[in-house]
Amino acid sequence: AAARLAAEQEVENLSGLSPNPEKDIFVVRENRTTCLMAEFAAKFIVPYDVWASNYVDLITEQADIPLSRGAEVKGKCGTNESELEISWLEQAYTLRLFFLKEGHNTSRGQEAFWRLSRIQFTYDTAERTYFKDAIAPGKHTASSHRLSALVTPAGKSYECQAQQTISLVSSDHQKSVQLLLSEVRVQPFDITADFVFSEEHKCPVDQREQLEETLPLILGLILGLVIVITLCVYHIHHKLTANQVQIPRDRSQYKHMG
Repeated sequence: AAARLAAEQEVENLSGLSPNPEKDIFVVRENRTTCLMAEFAAKFIVPYDVWASNYVDLITEQADIPLSRGAEVKGKCGTNESELEISWLEQAYTLRLFFLKEGHNTSRGQEAFWRLSRIQFTYDTAERTYFKDAIAPGKHTASSHRLSALVTPAGKSYECQAQQTISLVSSDHQKSVQLLLSEVRVQPFDITADFVFSEEHKCPVDQREQLEETLPLILGLILGLVIVITLCVYHIHHKLTANQVQIPRDRSQYKHMG
């Protein structure tokens, strides 16, 4: 049964289809149907210790680790829980994203939402591409704590172009690892068309930026409309007053009237 399940599940790294070299695209399919899709650009900022020049004191350096293209992908799809696992550089780095769908009581009654519930990042400071002369090199795990991110109504995909920073706590002396996500489009549940995201749910930052972009246009349209209305009122008033009998201001002209 396990072999049959493995045969029916497919995972694909479609990052080569993205025009952005820093953006990765991952797809999980079960029974020949897409059940999880994720697009994003990701980078990790990882602090680590090295010896100072006197070989007595410690200095904290910083490794900037991008999610490399060509990464290996695994995934699991479920009714209420889904998972995406990405490994690169011979599994020196592994990112695991856990998604959860649950119901919430709202003013409109019970509604279903999904969210990114947990992140786990495993890294090896013995890997020399990004870690230089790390003290006591070895594997460490950085995890989220009570995470509730990318909250989205069920049946929709999450979209956010703006950069988001998520803090993870590392097993390496409780250091804080930063995950930087941008150009995100994710849907771990309820995909109705193969390789196609459902209607997007924009993040608050994107909604605010969109409002800031359209607000000047809206204000400009309102101002233009006010000017047009003012000109129309003036034209109508001028036309009405022009048709009325004009009373001479010079009293000497009154005798010619009547």
